[in-house]
Amino acid sequence: MSFFEKLARAIAQNESLLCIGLDPSPANLPERYRLSEDVIDNLLAWNQAIITETADLVCAFKPNIAFYEALGAPGMELLRRTLKSIPDDIPVLLDAKRGDIGSTAAAYAKACFEELGVDAVTLSPYLGQDSIAPFAAYPGKGLFVLCHTSNPSAADIQHLRVESQARPLYLQVAEMAPRWSPNVGLVVGATYPDALAGVRRVAPDAWFLVPGVGAQGGDLPAALAAGLRADGQGMLIAVTRGVSLAEDHRAAADGLRRQIESARILLQNRPVAETPVDLSERRALIEELFDLGAVKFGNFTLASGMQSPIYIDLRLLVSRPQLLAQAAKAYGRVLEEVPCDRIAGVPYAALPIGTAVALATNIPMIYPRKEAKAYGLGKDIEGAWNPGERVAIIEDLFTSGGSTVKTAERLRAAGLVVEDAIVLIDREQGARDNLAAAGVRAHSVFTLSEILETLVTSGRLTPEKQQEVLTFIRQSRPQ
Repeated sequence: MSFFEKLARAIAQNESLLCIGLDPSPANLPERYRLSEDVIDNLLAWNQAIITETADLVCAFKPNIAFYEALGAPGMELLRRTLKSIPDDIPVLLDAKRGDIGSTAAAYAKACFEELGVDAVTLSPYLGQDSIAPFAAYPGKGLFVLCHTSNPSAADIQHLRVESQARPLYLQVAEMAPRWSPNVGLVVGATYPDALAGVRRVAPDAWFLVPGVGAQGGDLPAALAAGLRADGQGMLIAVTRGVSLAEDHRAAADGLRRQIESARILLQNRPVAETPVDLSERRALIEELFDLGAVKFGNFTLASGMQSPIYIDLRLLVSRPQLLAQAAKAYGRVLEEVPCDRIAGVPYAALPIGTAVALATNIPMIYPRKEAKAYGLGKDIEGAWNPGERVAIIEDLFTSGGSTVKTAERLRAAGLVVEDAIVLIDREQGARDNLAAAGVRAHSVFTLSEILETLVTSGRLTPEKQQEVLTFIRQSRPQ
């Protein structure tokens, strides 16, 4: 039986995506397992207790070979005895992070799959497909390639930009590695949900090994929302200390299993606008806005005369019809929660956006003119409408919200009801409060903070520039 077949059976049998790490360290050995003078026997008792108490709650066990190697030959014997204690129907994923080529990689593969007999192993992709091939030569064995890890300095290398592909290195790994073998999965840390979503977008079918929940601070619901496949699977949530150091291993494991299952159920039953696929689409839309030049960083003079480290020009959307359609779709999702009879595009930047939104949603559009016509019918508002109808304003940006308030006043003066306004990007500079004071609810597809975070995660923006922009926004916000 292959690793993934075995995994599927364990998931179905135990209703669990929980993968428990078995990383025995003498320094962390709980007092209740210090039963003899032989530290190896004590560590084995600890491992066996975890296995016995949680085997029906997990989909896999994951021993990290470093903890056993550190104990010398007795440690490797501890590993073998631990592996024999794991029920045959539960797959074993050896966390070894091997990464070499040729005969050395072949020797590593033999050690993992023949000598130790594990079902899967973690590998480093730094040397390319050559480092994976000796492991892939073992049919049915699972290969989890390091992609985006949970450690703070992961970005030093993993976020380096691959210029030929206009994206960070970890996304290049995510796309390439599954091509090397049908048994390749990816290691993607839970501490960076945006990265998880990005990897899921380029590797929609791959299994992810996801460490970082618990002691490393990963947000479990956010990780699941970003990384689960459409079928509610595709992730092994790896937890070690949260179970091994718990007073009651079974209770800790069952609590985690229940959290994961509850989140899976909620995610599968949530509205379409909140699916992981759409989360990935949001990230993609932000990245494409940047690549188009609609979001720029530097030193710009705004209409007010203020110097700004960021400039947003959504007029460029008209030059990229497909991207304009994606933006309109995003507006449409917000409009699903906004009661309205018509939308009102605001000249000039929001007119093409409003038109695209009307086409995407089939909601009729009107628009107020910059100035009333001095000829013909002398209209101040173009389009068909009736007094008393509810209108949602479509803008491109919120800054202070002043222009949106003026638009609302003009529409209200014509007898229309205006209680909502929607933008693609909220610069977070006081518009929401100003609009609320004018009786208008503010809605946005994105906040500037989300855009900055996504661009940092994708390697398009440095953390230093992110902080510079956030400082500017805070300082320029009305007190």
